Amino acid sequence: MKILVTGGWGQLGWDCREVFSPRHEVLSLDLPNLDITEAASVDGILNLWKPDAIVNCAAYTAVDRAESDVAKAWRVNREGPALLASRAKAYGIFLVHVSTDYVFDGLRPVPQPYLETDQPNPSSVYGKSKLAGEREIQEKDPRHAILRTAWLYGAHGYNFLKTILRRAVNDPRKGLRVVSDQFGTPTWSRRLAHQVLAVLEADAAGLFHASGEGYCSWYDFAKEFISLMKLDCEVRPCTTADYPTPTVRPANSILENAALKKARLNVMKDWREDLGEYVQRYREALLNEVRA
Repeated sequence: MKILVTGGWGQLGWDCREVFSPRHEVLSLDLPNLDITEAASVDGILNLWKPDAIVNCAAYTAVDRAESDVAKAWRVNREGPALLASRAKAYGIFLVHVSTDYVFDGLRPVPQPYLETDQPNPSSVYGKSKLAGEREIQEKDPRHAILRTAWLYGAHGYNFLKTILRRAVNDPRKGLRVVSDQFGTPTWSRRLAHQVLAVLEADAAGLFHASGEGYCSWYDFAKEFISLMKLDCEVRPCTTADYPTPTVRPANSILENAALKKARLNVMKDWREDLGEYVQRYREALLNEVRA
């Protein structure tokens, strides 16, 4: 299979290339070589390379900045998927699109998870733009799969774990204060790449939730990570009110991978198991990165 990965230099795009390459022919591109919002850019690559599938990892993911950078967030998260969907339909290409837990408002009582059948109700610009992208794909209706994920972390790019690791390494005596009243499902980007591949190889169309199994708070997640990294830095809980941000973040981002399980395609593992493997693989590289 010939697979085009967009957003190829982000944490998920990077892992998709590494996971897909041993079994398939992969072309992984990012800006400036591919702009999913520009028809000429997309058509040029599709006409030249003629992929069987597109995996869209490209997105505007700066959640807080999106509140003031509305036009760009909508252009990348809505217009980009709309263009890819129209071209996938025209060329007969299977489109896999990665979406987010932010399509839900997070008001559901913890630990009740969100299912694929639940009605989205995003509260943020980021969430609204991502939901609009989903709907553009569904309306244009190429053969497609939409995978919603949550709390993504990986070895490449920026993420929550690298942020707290930098603080823990640079000023361990200060300690860390981490929100303990927001709950979700941490997801390792490499595991998600394996899940995307399972969906691709099964030619499974539809809407899927694809996040780590189990749930925790950001505080739980940070505390487990710092412990696994063997760092002497105190992690203390705080509330959302203690740590205000421009974006209203969902208090409950717990996703249940119900559709994947029904299709017998779920390869996601418990978040603790994946976090342990992530640290085992990348501990030294992560420490070197933040120290640099």
